[in-house]
Amino acid sequence: MIPIGEAAPDFALPGVAGDRDGRWRLADHRGRWVVLFFYPADFTFVCPTEVVGFHREREAFAKLGVDILGVSVDSVESHREWARELGGISYPLLADTDRTVAAAYGVLDREAGVARRVTFVTDPAGIVAYVVASHHNVGRSVEETLRVVRALQTGRLCPADWQPGDLTSDLGPKY
Repeated sequence: MIPIGEAAPDFALPGVAGDRDGRWRLADHRGRWVVLFFYPADFTFVCPTEVVGFHREREAFAKLGVDILGVSVDSVESHREWARELGGISYPLLADTDRTVAAAYGVLDREAGVARRVTFVTDPAGIVAYVVASHHNVGRSVEETLRVVRALQTGRLCPADWQPGDLTSDLGPKY
């Protein structure tokens, strides 16, 4: 996986966001924080809980200047149908059908042919600031991702279970 402190590889992938098809490049999000999450497949049991969870929290992420991008190896057509079934997803679901982006990020499960369940948070300069991977049968916590982004944005030391408003984030050095 791409380690913390390194530049996230750029990509250009087709996808769907709401009713709009398009092509999204990571470079187009420079100047903003990005939550880039890979998931195994559309029309599965665990993945929709995460995809819908990020959709529900989209306004909280947007207030922090965070863009959300979801990536799987499914096609744009599959994403479109699945998003419709889920009631609509406002952020891009990207189609890495040739698996090059999942491979570039080190999250491709070559045996299964799908992306592993991995979340990357990049800072406005496109540098990986946070990475977390989950077993394929355990969904990630959207709330924890939101908490971590808030903590990263303080630029301060944030102890375990830190929450916005905790005085401890105002103490100590930057790192």
